[in-house]
Amino acid sequence: MPDSPQNGHSPQVPVDNQNDGQASTHPPLQVERRRWPRTSDAIQEASPPLPPALEPLRFSTHELPPSDQFAAWQGYLAPLIDIRLPDGVSAEAGFPADHTAWNLGGMLVVQQSVPAHSYSRSATKLRSNSIDHWHIVLLRAGQSWTEVDGNVSTGERGRVELRSLGHPFRGRATESQSLSVYLPRELFLDVPAFNEIKSNTTFSDTYAKLLIDYLDSVETKLASMTAADLPRVVQTTHDMLVTCISSSAEHSGPEKHQSNLALMERVRRFVQRNLSSQDLTPDTLCRELGISRTRLYQLFESSGGVLHYIQKRRLFWAHVALSNTVNRKQIVEIATEAGFASAAHFSRAFSKEFGYTPREARNIAAPTFLARSASPMDPKDGSANPFGDWLNSLGH
Repeated sequence: MPDSPQNGHSPQVPVDNQNDGQASTHPPLQVERRRWPRTSDAIQEASPPLPPALEPLRFSTHELPPSDQFAAWQGYLAPLIDIRLPDGVSAEAGFPADHTAWNLGGMLVVQQSVPAHSYSRSATKLRSNSIDHWHIVLLRAGQSWTEVDGNVSTGERGRVELRSLGHPFRGRATESQSLSVYLPRELFLDVPAFNEIKSNTTFSDTYAKLLIDYLDSVETKLASMTAADLPRVVQTTHDMLVTCISSSAEHSGPEKHQSNLALMERVRRFVQRNLSSQDLTPDTLCRELGISRTRLYQLFESSGGVLHYIQKRRLFWAHVALSNTVNRKQIVEIATEAGFASAAHFSRAFSKEFGYTPREARNIAAPTFLARSASPMDPKDGSANPFGDWLNSLGH
């Protein structure tokens, strides 16, 4: 006789695991409904990928006759540095070299492969082209030796080299491959460490290795970066470099040298912020910064003088404004904003500096991030140098 139910509960029914043809006593299985869209559905609904924003500016001497290769390389890098062959090496032997530049707007990245050579950025070069960006160099292969004010630094794989293009330097390199980054000085105006850092400094500590790893990663993604990526990459590079500088004891150089660098940085900062002022004179600088005219002239002696430096910065600023397709102000307005009291003086100075008139600069404006392939013979033929244009307009 079966057991009677107790306390209102149904009796337990034994589970029969044998396939005896009787109906199963298991309750029906409940199938859980999917609460989220399938992965494939989500992928189909996603927006299409954004197009790459960068086109590289490539320059190579490989397709030239060997006897023409070195002259072409000299001409291409002439806006930046002077190049010489090692002693005993003839230009007839050839100079196969490659240079690929990427313009991120606030930063230039350059990949370079080049035979042994020597290089210099002299006081004369500074007078002819007064760009003063910070230059970061990572050697992938080979070695270099760079001298600034009698101090020589060695560049090799695993080190970060930092130097100012606003200060003369010279050096030599073996056959080498490198990754270079050019950053405008204006990015670091409010960073105290950069007011004290001495040019031609090398770093090889933990932070330097992190910076190298990061720039390695940036290099691999240059061809796929979108427009939205560019300012973020520039800002991250800035932040990592500031960390690298701030954590290093390398910038504790001689007191007088550091004092000069810090003072020059203050002068540059004041000039950049007051380019449009008619009162931007040596007397104003001396009064605002509390220094003598003698000290001011000594600081900018290698740059052709403080007045020469001020005019260069005004012309570069005006060139960028004229090349901006969005800026439709009249040329005379741009000249006034650049601090020129006379439109005729502006036009003469501009034409002398760049080799074409302000009106021509407006008509040949090009997109910021896109570039064309550069003919190896362009510099030799006297035509415009696109890499030099990028250096001049960097950061503006």
